[in-house]
Amino acid sequence: MQRRSLWASTGGFLLAAAGIGAARAQPAASHKIVFHVGSGDPALMQVALFNIAAAASEYDERGQTVAIELVANGPGYTMLRADTSPVKEAIAETKKKYPFVVFSACQNSRKGAAMREHKTVEQIPEVPEATDVPAGVVRITELQEQGYHYIRV
Repeated sequence: MQRRSLWASTGGFLLAAAGIGAARAQPAASHKIVFHVGSGDPALMQVALFNIAAAASEYDERGQTVAIELVANGPGYTMLRADTSPVKEAIAETKKKYPFVVFSACQNSRKGAAMREHKTVEQIPEVPEATDVPAGVVRITELQEQGYHYIRV
């Protein structure tokens, strides 16, 4: 009960300290959501960012905490590529406004892109907001096991 009061007094948001990886445990939040972007459709990427902002704002207005993670894999990995993302500015704005949001980039998808493009993994740049995870599908599974609600965009 004391933990809940402490987090509610921080403005309604669960703030993750800079440099903490997506896989590390974070303090309990009232609500936990994982958004899955598996499509390369820029409109769906925008929808994901809009829904993140809507959820964060709504829970803040209610004085409740929320943990939000977006996992991009497969064709959706394009969202977190610095060289091809159609929404990189919107990601930066979202991260600035909601610093607790985690953007997880599937490294299996990155490796696949490197192979298709005859590049090294290091030649596939990611947006600075991205946090690497080995496999997007595994990360989604782990989050669901931790009580996150799954939303596919």
